[in-house]
Amino acid sequence: MSATLKQKPALSVWNPFRVSVLDRYLLKQLLLPFLFGVAAFSSIGVSVGALFDLIRKITTVNLPFEIALQVFFLQIPLYISYALPMSTLLATLMMYSRLSTDSELIALRSAGMSLYRLIMPAVFLSLMITLTSFAFNEAIVPAANYRATTTLETALKADTKKFQEENILSSEYAEVKGEDGKTKRVLSRIFYASEFNGDSLSGLTVLDFSQTGLTQIISADAAKWEVAKGRWKFSDGTIYVVSPDGSYRNIFKFAEQEIQLPRTPLDLANRKQDWMEMNIAELQEALALANSTGDEKQAYKMRLRIQQKLAIPFICLVFGVIGSTLGMRPQRSGKGTSFAISILIIFGYYLVSFICDSLGLLAIFSPIMAAWIPTFLGLGLGGLLLSRASR
Repeated sequence: MSATLKQKPALSVWNPFRVSVLDRYLLKQLLLPFLFGVAAFSSIGVSVGALFDLIRKITTVNLPFEIALQVFFLQIPLYISYALPMSTLLATLMMYSRLSTDSELIALRSAGMSLYRLIMPAVFLSLMITLTSFAFNEAIVPAANYRATTTLETALKADTKKFQEENILSSEYAEVKGEDGKTKRVLSRIFYASEFNGDSLSGLTVLDFSQTGLTQIISADAAKWEVAKGRWKFSDGTIYVVSPDGSYRNIFKFAEQEIQLPRTPLDLANRKQDWMEMNIAELQEALALANSTGDEKQAYKMRLRIQQKLAIPFICLVFGVIGSTLGMRPQRSGKGTSFAISILIIFGYYLVSFICDSLGLLAIFSPIMAAWIPTFLGLGLGGLLLSRASR
């Protein structure tokens, strides 16, 4: 009589290129609460953050209703971007809590499924939401925010001048190799304009030290940037060339003169957008401008904002891991408890993010640390909870 060997159930391995029946089931269960969360959180956010303020402006400062409606819809993308990570947390917490409450997790684990395998669909969905959030925050949110701001300012007849009107000062630096072979940063040009009317600069003085052994001084009544030629057109001015001994080597007066200089002063004079109104490419342009003018404080801030633009979408992954792990714990609670836990986790995460952002702006943390510490802390916490739950 042959003995029957009792085999252990085979462990299921996650394959992202093959969607099993279980994966489809879990992803379907995640999708509905996720969509509910996006609708709920974005509605709450836009109501508290935009709707009430627009209603107040309609009643107190006579903001036209059609303009208010336009601004309202332009502000919705911002609150959808806020809702994506919150909805990921809510969806994973609700779905795995329901599986735990209905004993479906016990049945799946009895069939050989590990917690790591069961969490994979949620991690996969969280990564997809992370990529979606990044694309959404780059392509749609900054443009919508900027359009909403300018539309509201124009409608309220506020100070819609998007530029600095007076005392535009620009300093430029160059990298020069010294006699010791080391590269050092030296001042190459100072550009000053007394006024800017949105089209041209007036009352200009330019000190140019870029040519070795010579100092060039340009004084002009006005200057305008020629877009097609990529250079400045100065009007009614004088060029002084000063030799190393301090004497004037040459004096040249002109009615109009095209001069090849960087457009940095014009960029400084134009309206500075808020970082939430810029994508990464625009932030990098602002960083290059700050570096060229020697504004270390602004350059540091731009580096921080660039890192935050990269790190913020990963909140979706963090919340997905934490929500899944907490939901797998044995419990007999309903959807209301899941919603309350979501609020607490969201509050804690954004509190840590606010503290790190403040420490980053104070230069106590580097830009990378300030932007990424909340993400790595969240992933570490999720990994710890998952490890403890799998024992």
